[in-house]
Amino acid sequence: MSLVLKGGRIVNDKITYFSDIKVEDGKIVEIGENLNTENCEVVDVKGSYIIPGGIDTHTHFDLDTGATITADDFATGTKAAIAGGTTTILDFATQSKGKSLKEGLEEWHQKAKDKAFCDYGFHMAITDWSDSVCDEMDEMVELGVSSFKLYMAYKGSLQVDDSVIYKALEKSKSIGGIIGFHCENGDLVCELIDKLLKENKTSPQYHCESRPPILELEATSRLMKIAEVTKAKVCVVHLSCKESLEEVLKARQRGVDVVVETCPQYLLLDEDKYKLEGFEGAKYVMSPPLRNVENNSILWKALQENQIDTIGTDHCSFNYKGQKELGINDFSKIPNGSPGVEHRIGLLYTYGVSTNKISINKMVEVLSTNPAKIYGLYPQKGTIEVGSDADLVVLNPNKTKVIKASEQVQNVDYTPYENYRLNCEIDRVYLRGNEVSRNGKIICESPKGKYLKRSSN
Repeated sequence: MSLVLKGGRIVNDKITYFSDIKVEDGKIVEIGENLNTENCEVVDVKGSYIIPGGIDTHTHFDLDTGATITADDFATGTKAAIAGGTTTILDFATQSKGKSLKEGLEEWHQKAKDKAFCDYGFHMAITDWSDSVCDEMDEMVELGVSSFKLYMAYKGSLQVDDSVIYKALEKSKSIGGIIGFHCENGDLVCELIDKLLKENKTSPQYHCESRPPILELEATSRLMKIAEVTKAKVCVVHLSCKESLEEVLKARQRGVDVVVETCPQYLLLDEDKYKLEGFEGAKYVMSPPLRNVENNSILWKALQENQIDTIGTDHCSFNYKGQKELGINDFSKIPNGSPGVEHRIGLLYTYGVSTNKISINKMVEVLSTNPAKIYGLYPQKGTIEVGSDADLVVLNPNKTKVIKASEQVQNVDYTPYENYRLNCEIDRVYLRGNEVSRNGKIICESPKGKYLKRSSN
């Protein structure tokens, strides 16, 4: 049966207008007024916005850190995504030491197989560079993986050196790919951790001191120079501070093609969380760490001024009990990461759109349209147009809700946004025309997510 959403306000990245939407066979087939509704399911969405399904290009589901495994796998993580209006995620398939990229990709395909409740794709994280790995990047693009990731931190496991960055960027440029970078000086992070632990500074607040903004600045600056030499497109993921932003802006003036991602936590939370009583600060241990409150306002301003392109979540959930507690006597052993995929859209609407920091069109741009364009999914995803997938979110601005860990879909025992009030509710979520979530609850019985083979640019 066809579906008609009637009476809503359609929001794309550049325009908002009243119109009805007709859906058949998972695609948007008609947009207009007084559509023929014969033999259609008609849903009245008057008073609500209809926005394109969210695209979160930064999640870590079913990730084994060596010490523990994330609380959310592909089933619970993608359920949380659709509950909050995100219909597509890009997760990070990761090469194991001594293994090929294809083996890493296959491992992640197995993690997601028959579990994903939303559509999904993968970036490929490269950790063990060689000539054969370089050659494999061509095959990754053929398999629908047109984006990669390199870490400038996590020495001894994920970190790569400058020569690898240079070689990988040269290759990426030749195949039309893009590489995302975790920008922190991993060598100095290790030195600072050792220094702090020798001084018996073991609590969560010292996580922040071991990874100061200057180390993010240094790595970002270094990356910008290497990108300038290679003329390759790069992405700075989870940018957290003004120092890194300033480096990126200077590089753009020199002609460097750089995409910037930030996350809700760097817009809404600050380093005072590390000073909470007892071990509570561990809930906010992530890398880069939360920064001072001044950086929150600087990043909001950067959003307004088109300096930030996308907002992902870096969703990497670990339970406070039993997992974060692994570092109760040593902050460096606290698993890095926090949950966020479920609340991204509600938070950005409430604290961005409702406060007039950004327009609702800008929200759609950074949560859906830009991610689709940058990562080879547009116009199949990221827009409400005839011919696009019917990934549609009915956002009701006339309702409110309060975020509670006890009520969330995410399979984790806390949320960094406990008791945050939202000035909206995600009433309905459609994945390729199938209603999968209503009022924040999952209503599809089985996973309907599909793997997305993405094109290179």
